[in-house]
Amino acid sequence: MKAKAEAMKELSIGAGYWLVCCAWLLTIGPLSGIEGGCGNREAHKCCPGRNNDCLDFSRRRTPCYCDNYCEKTGDCCEDYHAICQVSAVDCVVGLWGPWSECSALCGTGSKDRMRQVIVPPRNGGTPCPDLKQRRGCLGDSPLCETAKEVAKILPNSFKRDFKDPWRRPHMLMREKMPSYCIYFRLKQVGAACNLHFWSSQLVRERRVCVECQGDAVGSKKRCQGDGLQGARTFWTAASVAGCQGSWVQESSQGICVCPPHSFIFV
Repeated sequence: MKAKAEAMKELSIGAGYWLVCCAWLLTIGPLSGIEGGCGNREAHKCCPGRNNDCLDFSRRRTPCYCDNYCEKTGDCCEDYHAICQVSAVDCVVGLWGPWSECSALCGTGSKDRMRQVIVPPRNGGTPCPDLKQRRGCLGDSPLCETAKEVAKILPNSFKRDFKDPWRRPHMLMREKMPSYCIYFRLKQVGAACNLHFWSSQLVRERRVCVECQGDAVGSKKRCQGDGLQGARTFWTAASVAGCQGSWVQESSQGICVCPPHSFIFV
């Protein structure tokens, strides 16, 4: 009987030990079989910078990250250094290209320059730096002097269409020069323009045609103040005090006569 009791005791102890082992295996079995961390990710195993989507779970089933920022926050996956740091490829860029021309012919503008990526970053490597730079500039085109001129205008009812037999030959030659037309978009119009009938036609955002006739052509073989295309220049009404403003040249046409109720350069 004593031997039987001892055998039963040993059996119960063995069964208890077996149950403890089974419980322990059930507890850690699923965890030990799971391979977590950066190496377990199917795509984008390592991410540059800070990326909250670049996460996985550690072997303890706690969230861990595979982006560069995890080194600052201390929540990297166990294999981050082995997977990401060893295989990381930093971005490599080329030399800066030349600066572009100033965006403004006259006045304040900007210049740009660019560089290309030679080797893109991979596996959490250092991100690429800026690929484009911009700086301010001042346009110094020779045409800037033209933009500073102020055009003097009158209604085209003032145009002269007669021949004076007493004119000198060089004056007749000037009159034979063909006219050209400039089309402007009015941007600013002074209040004084409303005081006269013809100048009241000068209305903001109206498109006007201004004709450069031969007798108004100066030494530069053009009318003063005919402007630059796309640039804002200034004008003044020759016979109405205080009537002045600005406009932007939209187009020009050679050998042209403006339609009725237009204007001429003086």
